[in-house]
Amino acid sequence: MADEITTQYVSKMNITYHPIGIVHSKHTVSDDTPIQAVFDNSLGSIEVFEEYQEGLLDIETFSHLILLYHFDRSQGPELIRKPFLDDKNDRGIFSIRHFNRPNPIGFSIVRLLSVSNRYIEIAEVDILDGTPIIDIKPYVYQFDHRDEVINGWVDKTQIGQNKGKSITPKSLRETPK
Repeated sequence: MADEITTQYVSKMNITYHPIGIVHSKHTVSDDTPIQAVFDNSLGSIEVFEEYQEGLLDIETFSHLILLYHFDRSQGPELIRKPFLDDKNDRGIFSIRHFNRPNPIGFSIVRLLSVSNRYIEIAEVDILDGTPIIDIKPYVYQFDHRDEVINGWVDKTQIGQNKGKSITPKSLRETPK
């Protein structure tokens, strides 16, 4: 009974977050933006808003950051869609990383290059310019790395052969099958 009450309560919650900063990148068109950071070494920066600058203390001691951000150009949720890496099969939105999600929250792991005041210079950016940042977390290998990972349907793609190549939605459509 308590579980039913909790489920009903949580399912009706209204959760609000406020941006702590903004991404600056060369990516201005979704179709030309890398589908994952490992496919492009693009440079960019995070402008942290002044009221959150103090929270950057010691962040420069990490090599990588996890960015949580709001897909502000999402076109609404799609529970089923074809992923960029597999244009033949429909997949559930929770088994892909597309931006048209019920809660349009994205995450990326980026390489930290430098910190100056409230600006963080980063590499391996796969985020559109002007995207609101919700949170920044340090990537900690001992916490975040997992051995013996199974990558679901992605393991059946040839994606491993493309690391280091710039892969965008547009380039995937233009590649001969």
